[in-house]
Amino acid sequence: MESKIADFIKERRKQLELTQPELAERAGVGLRFIRELEQGKQTVRLDKVNQVLHFFGGQLGVVEMEIV
Repeated sequence: MESKIADFIKERRKQLELTQPELAERAGVGLRFIRELEQGKQTVRLDKVNQVLHFFGGQLGVVEMEIV
């Protein structure tokens, strides 16, 4: 299953020419977490996802949807 978050993280990491270990260190998370995140693992800790997204200047949040 494709994940927009996984794709975003992987693309931004590559744009900055960072390896997975470098991103893990700079974002303050484990290498295993980065690998699982980039692979689109469906059960990840949101606080850690936000920690990585914060490194890229972003964050995960709620998007309200119109209920019809």
